[in-house]
Amino acid sequence: MFCVHHDDAYPKGNADLGPDASLAGRNIGMDFEPKDGWRMYHGDVVPGFPQHPHRGFETVTLMRRGYIDHSDSLGATARFGHGDVQWMTAGKGIVHCEMFPLVKQDEANPAELFQIWLNLPAADKMVDPYFTMLWAEKIPTVTFKDEAGRETRVTVIAGKLGEAAPPAPPPNSWASRPDSDLNIWTITLAPGARWTLPPALETSHRLLYLFRGDSVEVAGQEVKPKRVLAVEPDAALELVNGSEETEILMLQGRPIGEPVANQGPFVMNTQAELRQAFADYRSTGFGGWPWKSSGPVHSREQGRFAKHPDGRHEEPGKASAAE
Repeated sequence: MFCVHHDDAYPKGNADLGPDASLAGRNIGMDFEPKDGWRMYHGDVVPGFPQHPHRGFETVTLMRRGYIDHSDSLGATARFGHGDVQWMTAGKGIVHCEMFPLVKQDEANPAELFQIWLNLPAADKMVDPYFTMLWAEKIPTVTFKDEAGRETRVTVIAGKLGEAAPPAPPPNSWASRPDSDLNIWTITLAPGARWTLPPALETSHRLLYLFRGDSVEVAGQEVKPKRVLAVEPDAALELVNGSEETEILMLQGRPIGEPVANQGPFVMNTQAELRQAFADYRSTGFGGWPWKSSGPVHSREQGRFAKHPDGRHEEPGKASAAE
């Protein structure tokens, strides 16, 4: 399991859905320095990540603020954001892009996301690619109150908390196995709030990442922002918040227990499989790229939606339809 946190204070957008600001002084194509509070990443007009391949694992993308425009080698495309989650199984190979369209021309376009890479068992590394959308409206949040009435809200993206469970992960995901104990939660504590994190399986790993707030005590240990804490999975842990609202990302799961060989965009079990992945991508392009540009974006007016490889079209709050 691997996770990145992108948090960019993008300015107003221009007519091309890029930043209405000078790009002078930036390493366009490889812009990872947060100059003026934002980055272009691999984009040259619109920030983001133009077409690139993956094989052998999954991506779980939590888009907290702003939007992502997704397009892939299977002909699927989507726009999601503001609490939506995309869960993609790369399997035997997919090429996709993830662009950050700056849709607002009259105000700033802050963007924040987590992307989690989840390994696949050897038996599932070469399954067909697949993605599913977990729209924000379908992701449950459970609210708890301590004795003083201070709230803790837990958003359950994967796994289960009491009776609260999100939509199912892709069918070949490690998370689809009940014994994986895979949970992805965001925990928001009001100032001074207390809440006890329930225990997990003894064989699982559990990480807490404090990404917003001043400080929080975890079983009596003070944790500051932007720190990751590995905790005992099978212990109930009391969280005691400091003076500011605090947000925590919790990642938890039982290890697959197989060798891992990774390089760039591929995660396999052996070096020979990695070499084969690069060779296959060079020879086949994992199906080719059906789009006119390497980083296509949708119109400014386009709302949240997903079009799947089978032609199924979905929008949050509406029934899916086949084209």
